[in-house]
Amino acid sequence: MNRDGIRIRRPGCRSGLARGMAALVVLGWAFWMTPAISRADPPSVVVLLADDAGWGDFGFNGNRQLETPNIDRIAREGAVLDRFYVCPVCSPTRAEWLTGRYHLRGGVLGVSTGQERLDLDERTVADAFQAAGYATGAFGKWHNGSQWPYHPMARGFDEYYGHTSGHWGEYFDPELELAGKMIREQGYIVDLCTDRAVDFIRRNADSPFFCYVPFTTPHSPWAVPAEDWERFRDRPITQLASQPDREVIDHTRCALAMMENQDRNVGKVLDTLERLGLTESTIVVYFSDNGPNSMRWNGGMRGRKGTTDEGGVRSPGFIRWPSRITAGTVVPEITAAIDLLPTLLSLADIPRVGDKPLDGVDLSPLLLADAAVRPAPTETAWSDRMIFSTWAGRTSVRTPRHRLDDQGRLYDLTADPGQRHDISQSDPETADKLRRAVAEWTAEMRAEVERKPGREPIGETPGTRVDPRPLPVGYPEFPITILPARDGRPIGQVSRSSSAPNSSYFVNWTSTQDRIVWNVAVQTAGWYDVVIDYTCPLDDAGSLIELSLNGQRLRGEVRPGFDPPLYDNQDTLPRPPAESKMKPFRQLSLGRIRLDAGEGELTLRANEIPGDTVMDLRRLTLVLETP
Repeated sequence: MNRDGIRIRRPGCRSGLARGMAALVVLGWAFWMTPAISRADPPSVVVLLADDAGWGDFGFNGNRQLETPNIDRIAREGAVLDRFYVCPVCSPTRAEWLTGRYHLRGGVLGVSTGQERLDLDERTVADAFQAAGYATGAFGKWHNGSQWPYHPMARGFDEYYGHTSGHWGEYFDPELELAGKMIREQGYIVDLCTDRAVDFIRRNADSPFFCYVPFTTPHSPWAVPAEDWERFRDRPITQLASQPDREVIDHTRCALAMMENQDRNVGKVLDTLERLGLTESTIVVYFSDNGPNSMRWNGGMRGRKGTTDEGGVRSPGFIRWPSRITAGTVVPEITAAIDLLPTLLSLADIPRVGDKPLDGVDLSPLLLADAAVRPAPTETAWSDRMIFSTWAGRTSVRTPRHRLDDQGRLYDLTADPGQRHDISQSDPETADKLRRAVAEWTAEMRAEVERKPGREPIGETPGTRVDPRPLPVGYPEFPITILPARDGRPIGQVSRSSSAPNSSYFVNWTSTQDRIVWNVAVQTAGWYDVVIDYTCPLDDAGSLIELSLNGQRLRGEVRPGFDPPLYDNQDTLPRPPAESKMKPFRQLSLGRIRLDAGEGELTLRANEIPGDTVMDLRRLTLVLETP
């Protein structure tokens, strides 16, 4: 801070190729000075994250087929990050915005079966706000680890309500987690999570808070309240996907209906802030975690969720802070989810927790500087920035003007935003420069992953492979450990109920040779209560099962039978084959087992099967008995 009370903001440092670029950014920013923010009046922060919403799913971005007035209001009353980039899929984006680092550095290699877990030596933006004395809460989809200390309440959040898995199969009257316990609710999942967030804001209105609301929509299954669907079920769709022959019109209708529902919930949050007199003092951020989950209108961009093309990774990026950010601000520079941690900490004037080098940079000079004196991008190191996107071995890179796609083709996105004309032959110098950058970045990320030993998934087939890192069990400060089917490994003929593990359960358990294994690391020796969530045909009740770990055993009987039908209230449109149809499960207490500290395979098998099947199994829960 200089003698005039002006704070000079500087970005975090990076490594490899990125370190050099960050140094240039520092030099450029040495001339950008932002008034210091008083610690006596810290802002609160609300972060709203859509799940699978494309850039084009908003009225503000030109979609004429729906109305999103509340989300659009954040954009109109604040700043628009016009070229804002996330990852091609869910959990990597969440890891990147939470840490300010590329997801591969944090060990997030997949979206399910344990590969979505954020390494425990990473520190999150919530850790920093919590350390600064903020009340912190998360309400919705977490997707970066379930068991403590991967759980959100071990990653900087005082409160948590929602589902920790990648997606949830129950959108109506769902079973959701509240601080480690599963509870059955009444209502629509987005409404429920938003209502909890609103309650958190009300309870903490007199002190600074950090509220994270990761919505579950418009991620499938295609399920939306009837009143929202009725507005869209027969609506003509006139703005079509860039590949209209691949668009499923009913999927588009349902996604847009889900977005209008989500917008209404964003309105609840904004209205609460206004009623409490907190609008001026609260930073509100809105973005999505990847491109659209179906082929639908997306501004003519190529690609959708799962791709590293522009349409797969460009997201809306809106940030409002009426007392400091001028309404109507547009940031044309390329920015990314990795920038949110350093930016929010800078705006709130609180220090980071942890010292790992950041890939993101502080955007506050772009948000707060007077547009009349702000340097043009060509006059600063912003013109050299590169943002990398990767998934499933495919990597692309974005510069302020170009994208090199994962096939090595070069596009001038200023002249060709739809990526239709490869200019790598006419501009070989730029193409070669970006290919070298991708190769260097890929080598750097590969080295990061290789420094994490034993990360190859265990299992014989894609349906059985799980992350080899053990699942932690038995922390006294969080004695409940939920071991869902998605984190277990089926052996034998037992299988998952669908190919998407996140909302699956185990089925086809018919043999004493079958078993289910969770690789665990018991932290605290002691007695554990064991509960399973199961269904079983009435005539098949009575199987004798055994739970074992490192020589310790617990035996029980699957009884009574419980065979409810699949839910018929969940789907607006037919569920994709990869997603399980859900049903209620019954809890069965197996009793107590004594476990020693250490790693091993927690194994559930059947010793006797009097009927055709043992049971369908959704989860196993261990509860450490504490004094």
